[in-house]
Amino acid sequence: MSADTRPRLIETIGRKRITFREWRGHRPYWGGLLTLLAGFPIMYIPYANLTIGSLTVRMATTAGAGSLIIGVLLVVLGLTMWFQPASRVFAGVAAILLSLVSLVVSNFGAFLIGFLLGLIGGALGVSWAPAKAGDAGDPARPEKGGPVGDAEPAASGAGAGSGRALDDLSGTSPTYGTNGRHRAG
Repeated sequence: MSADTRPRLIETIGRKRITFREWRGHRPYWGGLLTLLAGFPIMYIPYANLTIGSLTVRMATTAGAGSLIIGVLLVVLGLTMWFQPASRVFAGVAAILLSLVSLVVSNFGAFLIGFLLGLIGGALGVSWAPAKAGDAGDPARPEKGGPVGDAEPAASGAGAGSGRALDDLSGTSPTYGTNGRHRAG
């Protein structure tokens, strides 16, 4: 095999990055990640020992098993958002409820770290919506036959801000079909 026929490392990494980006775009990735990360401090902190000099402070609570269960469930819900995007609303609501319960059960939601991560991750999971089948293109460049393609050009006397839909380049115009909702990522 010659050097010219072998795939280059940059091409391989680029292909994997594009594949990952495609996978990430079809699911509530950030909501799942934050929910997954919320489980770890909630699981770990109630069982941790804090050593300050020669003084050891034990963080264990009477509900240590409850903290472990809540943390494991948050990790599972984060993975559910990734691998079962159809059940994202259930997983998001359950993550929000478990995060609220962690305030009482596990050291104020593992010192608010796990609580905030779980709350934001659950909210992102609930609010994520899959792209529609027709949303394949860029809103600024509509396909032929779309609402902008059929519009007549602006009159010569009509300048910017004349109230015509073609002047709106922000991407929030119903003419462009986005109404301000953009997909992150």
